Amino acid sequence: MPATDWKSAIHELKTLRDYIRWGASRFRAAELYFGHGTDNAYDEAELLVLHAVHFTPPVDDHWLDARLVTEERERIVQLFERRVNERIPAAYLIGESWFAGLPFKIDSNVLVPRSPIAELIEKRFEPWLTEEPEYILDLCTGSGCIGIACAYAFPEAAVDLSDISPEALAVAEGNIAAHHLEDRVRAIQSDLFSDLNSLRYDLIVSNPPYVDADDLAEMPAEYHAEPAIGLASGPDGLDFTRRLLREAEAHLSENGMLVVEVGNSWVALEEAYPHIPFTWLEFERGGHGVFVLTSGQLRMAAEQGLL
Repeated sequence: MPATDWKSAIHELKTLRDYIRWGASRFRAAELYFGHGTDNAYDEAELLVLHAVHFTPPVDDHWLDARLVTEERERIVQLFERRVNERIPAAYLIGESWFAGLPFKIDSNVLVPRSPIAELIEKRFEPWLTEEPEYILDLCTGSGCIGIACAYAFPEAAVDLSDISPEALAVAEGNIAAHHLEDRVRAIQSDLFSDLNSLRYDLIVSNPPYVDADDLAEMPAEYHAEPAIGLASGPDGLDFTRRLLREAEAHLSENGMLVVEVGNSWVALEEAYPHIPFTWLEFERGGHGVFVLTSGQLRMAAEQGLL
């Protein structure tokens, strides 16, 4: 799109509504991909427009006819231009995303929060979790969103957030502080379980890398704005999950539970481990590829040589 088209909007468009409508039109014309917090052009445009004027959606309809000053129009156009030309998800452009009803600061060192596990957390993992967990681990934590949301759901629990990436952990630590949870939540650098020593948890939740090589190569450009370390997991998408299954039981309490998202790699996982009794969960708000295993099931699988 010629630069003059972007600049002309600053002089021709006046209101919030004008810019949201125009942005949605530009995004559709550019055939952007939406899957990082929004699923359509209008919501993506609204998110960027409201951020530029220091609002958070949703806003009352009467605000949409408010006229904008030149500085605000310029900020909006700059955000739109980057969204189209660089294919950067809106969440990175504004530096924030929402998960399980909570705000999280993010940057390009972590994935944009979007796991269906949020729905499980909001339901306190019922009916699969039968006892209140005292110790929770968010493995491959990224921004810390899963573990921090668990800390809200279980206010008496101690929560560890672990990740191999020091850059990701810096983001997670910022979110721990922003939610004032330093007394119950801590960040630990670890390559899966390697630096967690003998710690055991009542609940381990993980959204590890699980994208196979073919899917990664074919993903829209917006996904390539995310850190590859948070997505790629070998030819079949199971490099990390295989390790996780082998090692998890040693870090679960006697009645502990493991919850893992593997997305589209669930088919490959079933084929690789046909005799393991994965419980695949269903979601009211969409999503798939999340399984539950108990510590007992993992122990039995290990004893039978299935892992």
